Amino acid sequence: MAELPATRPVAVLFANRVVACSAIARAEGVRRGSRRREAQARCPDLFLAQEDPDRDARLFEPVVAAVAAAVPGVEVLRPGLVVLGARGAARFFGSEEAAAERLVDAVAAVGVEAQIGIADELSTAVLAARRAAIVPAGAGPRFLAPLPVSELAVEPSLAAPERADLVDLLHRLGLRLVGDFAALSPAEVASRFGADAVRAHRCARAEPERPPSARRPPPDLGVEYRCDPPIERVDAAAFAGRLLATRLHAALAAAGLACTRLSVSAETAAGETLARIWRCAEPLTPEGTADRVRWQLDGWLTRRDGARPTAPVTVLRLEPVEVVAAGALQLGLWGGVGAEDERARRALIRVQGLLGGQAVRVGVLSGGRGPAERITMVALGDELVPAADPAQPWPGRLPEPAPAVILLNRPLVRLESADGAPVEITDRGLFDAAPALLRWGSRQWRLTGWAGPWPVDERWWASDSDAAPAGRAAPAGRAARAQVQLDGAPPDVRVLLLIYHDEIWRAEGLYD
Repeated sequence: MAELPATRPVAVLFANRVVACSAIARAEGVRRGSRRREAQARCPDLFLAQEDPDRDARLFEPVVAAVAAAVPGVEVLRPGLVVLGARGAARFFGSEEAAAERLVDAVAAVGVEAQIGIADELSTAVLAARRAAIVPAGAGPRFLAPLPVSELAVEPSLAAPERADLVDLLHRLGLRLVGDFAALSPAEVASRFGADAVRAHRCARAEPERPPSARRPPPDLGVEYRCDPPIERVDAAAFAGRLLATRLHAALAAAGLACTRLSVSAETAAGETLARIWRCAEPLTPEGTADRVRWQLDGWLTRRDGARPTAPVTVLRLEPVEVVAAGALQLGLWGGVGAEDERARRALIRVQGLLGGQAVRVGVLSGGRGPAERITMVALGDELVPAADPAQPWPGRLPEPAPAVILLNRPLVRLESADGAPVEITDRGLFDAAPALLRWGSRQWRLTGWAGPWPVDERWWASDSDAAPAGRAAPAGRAARAQVQLDGAPPDVRVLLLIYHDEIWRAEGLYD
């Protein structure tokens, strides 16, 4: 996206929803959480990019360096969001407003727009930054009170994944504003909701989020790796990051601790020292630690602003800056960092023992042109090898987005033109008439839009009686796919993916 003009609105998508957007896109009505089609309808010139944490961390590193050069003590919450203490910066620059202006200028110098929020507490400052606001001392609860309660779950680096369920519950209880939730007493929240609700309630009341027991870890928990040969490539950095993450978490587990703030530092052959602190909403897992080390080294090694290291990295060091007791963690069945993950796996293996090896299978991204072809189901415990290489180009592949649900039985449907005639695909791969109506069993809907058709140009040499290779879902002979949008259909079948073969249309997938 570096070649895009600064005036082009940009949005980042994940799971077909907007997770971030530029100020210009927000001015056009694009909002975080909007669906792809809604965002494009509000802003036709919108440039859409898929979420890529590696890319985001690499491109964000010059911004972090610019902020750190102006004010020391920068902590990275996630790529795109940093926090720092305002007291020292305000004293040095003369006021909080002057410090904010200086930081905006520093970030603008690297070609990036920035919004700054200042408040007594970290979570309040993050919400203030979304509005480019400076909250006076002691006015945090008054600033938060009129905000919608969904703001408590909008920042993933400060909210646990279950925060969205809490927001939905509060909505159903009639607590629509942050102030409504803050009006409850701590005892009422603690007795009726979970631990994350207590943290959200402290955020809503602008109370300190960190527990008093948070402490700096013992100095012997840091781990170090002397790179031989020195690291100057990202793939080597990823290997070193995984190795160090394993060592660090072994030491933390032996001490009964989990890390919530991590320092990543490096030394180069030229004597240069690089350091960055990462903060996380929940304790880091070994995989999360390895990701952050890779992101950070990728950002350092690939910088293009002239500030990249002049020599390869010779020493890599990880130090936990802040830890919590591992025994106090409330781990979920899925994605836990302790014994719960292994317990879930043992339960699934038990199911395999009772019902057979193929009773529990996991999906692996595969190569192919149709949506069903791009999923290879592998029995739990087997090597996760796809039926086809997803890295291959696959010309003629169904364009993004992929359908949310794949209909393996492919029910029959009928696509008709405005005069009631069936719509078919010509030898040139086009509709022989504009589609206007879709019939599915006894139901029928008029079309409000359609895309395609896209010819399925594979296995054209095979006859219809030939069996398709394992894992291949597309039929032999001439076929095509199309997307149609239905008027008045239920939300779960409003947009369909159709496939045409042997003069018959079938429903192959549903879009959310």
